[in-house]
Amino acid sequence: MSISTLAATDVVIAAGPVLGSVGISGLTLATGLLLLLGLRGSDRVSLDRDKAGGIGIGFGTLAIAAGDLWGDVVRGISEVPTSLIQGSGLGNVGMGGVAVALTIMTFFPKWKRLIWPAMLGISAGVVYGQAGGIWGIGVGLVLKLAGIVGAL
Repeated sequence: MSISTLAATDVVIAAGPVLGSVGISGLTLATGLLLLLGLRGSDRVSLDRDKAGGIGIGFGTLAIAAGDLWGDVVRGISEVPTSLIQGSGLGNVGMGGVAVALTIMTFFPKWKRLIWPAMLGISAGVVYGQAGGIWGIGVGLVLKLAGIVGAL
């Protein structure tokens, strides 16, 4: 884990008076449940392509920060599209290029099934943390929001 991830985890575990001790794993579970319920067609959670991709990115980022089983699962999900993009024979795409490609594939096609933007969003959330650069800003933002929610 990086220093920023450890700091975010410490802040969330410290918790506050409203939500108690949520923890990064608790926030990951909540985000994953929202995504799953939205994909299954809940009357309370209405998803479109952009929401499914955005929640997927948040879930992937939180799962990497939580580590353990959460991190293993989302790394496994992200390996398939990452390998397809990097192994396509297009040369050295790099992780930044993979992040751009995953973002485009998440938000620009007209998907008939929302599982695809959700899975590509999860993959993008994992790759953003690995790519660094401007992609790391989004990761930092998600972790900062997790810290704020944990302080409630």
